[in-house]
Amino acid sequence: MRQLASEFGESTNGIRKELNKLTEAKILKAVKKGRNIIYQANTEHPLFEDIHNIVMKSIGIDKVATNIIQKLGKVKYAFIRGDYAVGKDTGLIDLVVVGDEINFSELERVRKKTEILIERKINVLVLTDEEYLKLKETFESEPILVLLEGEA
Repeated sequence: MRQLASEFGESTNGIRKELNKLTEAKILKAVKKGRNIIYQANTEHPLFEDIHNIVMKSIGIDKVATNIIQKLGKVKYAFIRGDYAVGKDTGLIDLVVVGDEINFSELERVRKKTEILIERKINVLVLTDEEYLKLKETFESEPILVLLEGEA
């Protein structure tokens, strides 16, 4: 709460009131763990998808998708894994790109440019179709946010 108060230039009491309003509206879920309350997006809320899309645009996920994926060559599958896949903005985006003819110099150029634009670090893992198939079960066992779905 202190971090949010600092980021928004508000008091912790003001942040607490807003979190309570979002919880009462069932946009957020609140779970008490010891002395702390953990807030999480309510994925069952009817407006979740709309809010999720707005948040993704505001943190730059849409720019990652367009700036990186569309300029790399023959990308068959691309997704984000890790914290961003579950809606946590930690400042580090883990992007997985699957394809056999990826332009690595363009990937690095666009990755650096996009990092500056969205003020977040981007880790990119590039896999061939064969490498992806070996790791597919691992990826399917964790949350992912699909950006491009093809034939991988």
